[in-house]
Amino acid sequence: MPAQENHFTHFKESIDSYPLPELFTFPFYYQPHPLCLLAAKELQSHLETQQQWQHNFGITGDKETAIGKMFGVLLVQNKSGEIGYLAAFSGKIAGKNQLPKFVPPVFDMLAEDGFFMAGQSEINRISEQIKHLEQNPQIAELETLLKAERDASLLHIKAHRERMIEGRKSRKFRRITAEKELHADDFLQFKDQLGKESIQAKNQLRDLTIYWDERVQTAEQNLQQCTAKLSALKKQRKELSASLQQKLFDQYRFLNVKGIAKSLCDIFKDTAQLTPPSAAGECAAPKLLQYAFKWGMKPLAMAEFWWGESPKSEIRKHLNFYTACHGKCQPILGHMLEGIKMDANPLLSNPAAGKTLEIVYQDEVMLVINKPPEFLSVPGKNIEDSVYLRIKQSYPRATGPLIVHRLDMSTSGLMLIALSKEAHKSLQRQFIKRTIKKRYVALLEGLLKGDTGIIDLPLRLDLDDRPRQLVCHEHGKPAKTQWKVIERKNNQTKVYFYPITGRTHQLRVHSAHLKGLNMPIVGDDLYGNKANRLHLHAEYLEFSHPVTRELMSFQLDAKF
Repeated sequence: MPAQENHFTHFKESIDSYPLPELFTFPFYYQPHPLCLLAAKELQSHLETQQQWQHNFGITGDKETAIGKMFGVLLVQNKSGEIGYLAAFSGKIAGKNQLPKFVPPVFDMLAEDGFFMAGQSEINRISEQIKHLEQNPQIAELETLLKAERDASLLHIKAHRERMIEGRKSRKFRRITAEKELHADDFLQFKDQLGKESIQAKNQLRDLTIYWDERVQTAEQNLQQCTAKLSALKKQRKELSASLQQKLFDQYRFLNVKGIAKSLCDIFKDTAQLTPPSAAGECAAPKLLQYAFKWGMKPLAMAEFWWGESPKSEIRKHLNFYTACHGKCQPILGHMLEGIKMDANPLLSNPAAGKTLEIVYQDEVMLVINKPPEFLSVPGKNIEDSVYLRIKQSYPRATGPLIVHRLDMSTSGLMLIALSKEAHKSLQRQFIKRTIKKRYVALLEGLLKGDTGIIDLPLRLDLDDRPRQLVCHEHGKPAKTQWKVIERKNNQTKVYFYPITGRTHQLRVHSAHLKGLNMPIVGDDLYGNKANRLHLHAEYLEFSHPVTRELMSFQLDAKF
């Protein structure tokens, strides 16, 4: 078999009955083509049976040390006109970036005789020196002394300033008293004496500041002398690391169908982040396309799936298919797929076209509406049509921001709209104080154990894959959800959600995450599996009228 063909895999069964895709997959929103599903099934069978390497995916091994991985398949036509597929994985598996059956990385940074491993070895050597120097007990002693000198400096200067304030008060009182009791000449002499006292206090502050500055400076110099080599090594390590990273970025050169190659730096220089993020180019999708273009194969369709234990932060489920990430892959694939006819980007089409907003309640200062699914609350990056725009057009005399709270585009249900600034302020204050009662109803994939509970998982934006959210205990914002089972039927569970906080995608992440309910909402195309719609509905709202303060409540049953 020619070298360029050693990663091309023929299907094990006949594919004559399968229609070939007319357009290439839009990688950021897709349903896998049937042939990609077949290729993925064959690859999964290989993962289950191969004995050439070992990696703990968490399927049968220890889940605590398990590391799941994203795999990709690319349906291709080779130079001989044969239809087959290529396979790839993201990052490393079993400590390696090259394994039998899988296409190689765009650049092999792990090559033993390569510059990266040599550079990394040098950085590791410096890190060991830094670690050794940091264990010097004298550093801790000098750091403690410096802190003590700084604290003492602040304390003494603060005490003197307080004495100066009291001195000014005393001199003012004495001056007023003397003005009443002394003759003019004696009073002038007394004022002169008070002035000298003021100057003396200021001079003492100056001298005290100089004294403590010298002591702090001496402590700093002693610490700097002790840590000079340590600081120099840290600076050297930082410079070496930056230089190595830059050289590495230059080695990653990505082809497209026109044969044009671009480095990571060239690809990312016109993006918002300007520089490539860590591990850019190591995902499965760029590896697959690079290999196909390099060896003259025509890409036909692509799909990526997760294999193994779910990670602690992202939502990834074993065997589920996922789109390419935005932060790392979108700029790279934008170059690589230039000139290839693809499926239309559904994110550019208006999902609200032909849909109407149902008015559930209306008065002079507010509305309660029923937002349909797949309808933006506010204008998006590419689509302006939204609840905000529709209300602004229908109520041109309304003032203020209009939107009091938002629902995800895919979520249906009750929304409050303020028609005046005062009403908006009042209703928003109720949301901030959490006095508004909300209830959502959702349909989950699977049968949920337990009947009630509270999910407490902090959330933050996934900077590498907007708009997805991550569970992050270090940087995430607090997010709590109370839940209650309503019904279990047809391997699905209907639940009530009572959000205690209101984070972006909170209910969707809390449903799907391993440490949450571990069951995505039916139709969740971000954290689960696509269906006819997201089965999440804002069913109930209870609040005080922004003007009359009357307690109001609305319920609108879900249509799923």
